[in-house]
Amino acid sequence: MRRFVALPLAALALSGCTVPSFGAHKGATTESSSVYHLWQGFSLGAVIIGGFVTVLFVYAIIRFRRRGDNIPRQAQYHLPAEVLYTVVPILVVFGLFAATLVVENKEVANPKTNVTVDVNAFQWGWKFTYPGTETVVIGQTTQDPTMVIPVNTNIHINLTSTDVIHGFYVEAFNFSRYALPGVLNQFTIEAVKTGTFHGQCTQLCGLYHSIMFFNVDVVTQSQYTAWLARTANPTAFAAAAKSTKQQTSSQVPTKPASSHGDN
Repeated sequence: MRRFVALPLAALALSGCTVPSFGAHKGATTESSSVYHLWQGFSLGAVIIGGFVTVLFVYAIIRFRRRGDNIPRQAQYHLPAEVLYTVVPILVVFGLFAATLVVENKEVANPKTNVTVDVNAFQWGWKFTYPGTETVVIGQTTQDPTMVIPVNTNIHINLTSTDVIHGFYVEAFNFSRYALPGVLNQFTIEAVKTGTFHGQCTQLCGLYHSIMFFNVDVVTQSQYTAWLARTANPTAFAAAAKSTKQQTSSQVPTKPASSHGDN
């Protein structure tokens, strides 16, 4: 009896499963949060169903042990039981399918937004272009470029590839999408907290695939506007900053020089 109890407990302990996340990330976007809750629901359902089946197995093993060749009493055509074990699994499958459909619809939805980033993957780097501005961020091989986006804003991504199949993946977003040559993949993300998040290519794309990284820097709206102005026209931004500094320094009152009379 102790072995039957210890075995599932040992398997659970050695699996390294964490509750209530079940090994998943909570997510830094509205979409990834939905995926996280869906994963929790699937995992909890698996635990409940697996636990129920395990209990039935253990009960049968203990209840009918040491009976020799005697076969336990057989029962058939028990209509309530047959309906129960047929209808319940069907309802569970339909429930999981419906929940998945709702979350997937959020993933593929493309709400209107004023912020668009063209993401181009190539061997072995990333290029981020902001249409309507002169801002272009490029990183190649040993350079990890950073895509800057504002928080709590829908960001429309146009994902393409120059050469082979690449994978756009951000772990904290619980999101991955193929970058295919000749194909435009579009999706929308909305980050709900600021910070810098790590991204990488997830498809084996050649010699330097293993170092094809990038970052996503989620900032406030004011920080994003300032960054966009600074990177779109760095000369004008530097001149404006210099002019502002000169005006500020000219407005600082100076202490008049003291005069000393003759004794």
